[in-house]
Amino acid sequence: MQRKVFSAEFKAKVAMEALAGRKTVNEIAGVHEVHPNQVTTWKREAQEGLKALFECKRGRRRPDEGQEVEALYGQIGRLQVQLEWLKKVRTEPTGVRRGWIEPGDPEVSLVAQCQLLGLSRSGWYASPVPEAGLNQELRRRIDQEYTAHPFYGSRRMTAVLRRAGYPVNRKRVIRLMAEMGLQAIYPKPATSTPHPDHQVHPYLLRGVTVTVPDQVWSTDITYIHVPGGFVYLAAILDGYSRKVLAWRLSNTLETRFCLECLEEALGQSQPIIFNTDQGTQFTSLAFTRRLAQAGIQISMDGRGRAHDNIFVERLWRSVKYEEVYPKAYDTLDQAYQGLEDYFKFYNDQRPHQALNNRTPLRCMPTGKPCRHEAQSVSTLNSAKNCLDNGVHFNLSDH
Repeated sequence: MQRKVFSAEFKAKVAMEALAGRKTVNEIAGVHEVHPNQVTTWKREAQEGLKALFECKRGRRRPDEGQEVEALYGQIGRLQVQLEWLKKVRTEPTGVRRGWIEPGDPEVSLVAQCQLLGLSRSGWYASPVPEAGLNQELRRRIDQEYTAHPFYGSRRMTAVLRRAGYPVNRKRVIRLMAEMGLQAIYPKPATSTPHPDHQVHPYLLRGVTVTVPDQVWSTDITYIHVPGGFVYLAAILDGYSRKVLAWRLSNTLETRFCLECLEEALGQSQPIIFNTDQGTQFTSLAFTRRLAQAGIQISMDGRGRAHDNIFVERLWRSVKYEEVYPKAYDTLDQAYQGLEDYFKFYNDQRPHQALNNRTPLRCMPTGKPCRHEAQSVSTLNSAKNCLDNGVHFNLSDH
């Protein structure tokens, strides 16, 4: 079977749609009849290409100046690109590596590309099987059940889905929960796998009482289902006032949208400690370097300890049960608008019991102590004790 060869114009068109961020990757792939991994790859290449374009414009020479030097730099650059490309093979999943293959390359044959990437040629020619619509529905229900009951493992989740009328077995539930990164008492999406070459920082908040604004900021990523697939939501939260300082949606899981969220938050103020999980986005050099440049101490949750970042986990529960699930967005545009309205409501109007029924906006500017400052550590320790002992901890009372 002859494999499709896509023109540069076609790739640019698809990449621009992905960069616009108004459709999910699955929607874009369906319209243009390509694999979702190719959409993700072309989007990343477009971002890197635009950056390189402007860097070249700043440092360009006259056509007759330093041609030999340029040629030498070109050879070195190509070697560096090849080395970096080969390093990725060890860490990237098969679907992503498939997206790197270019069948029409005049210099490297398809067989050689498959060998370099560790792929079988027959696997490249095989057409990907589209995901069943039932899997999307199951993910949505698993997300709802897990948000409500984070102590549900695969056995209980299977029982709940069967009771709701879904013909599933435990193997399927295990696979879907693994893809979503869900484990009992570990309520995080599949966003917390650190890159093997990234530095992991220690957890700095054990026993710390948060008493003033901008003492501790926290961030995390969750996912939101829309009919065409799912998108990723990142937010930065002030640990004292619980104010959402910045948020971003992205149709691909990458460091860039987390950095944009960080830049927006730093444009308002700056924390002493910034706490994250050990996800690739937050352990990346670009993210940690930006925090280090600002003189911010970096704290990272322990592996498998969701309650180290308990206040952001509580935010996700509120967002999903008060906004996402009731609204059931039909499009990504609705998700943008709905979340924008909700976070404004969350900061400006929604009373928080932990803030003595004040809003984050009223608690943040004055700097006056809120009732929760004395409760923050006891609440956190109570959550830890409950979760460590396998008991569900209801945060709605705090």
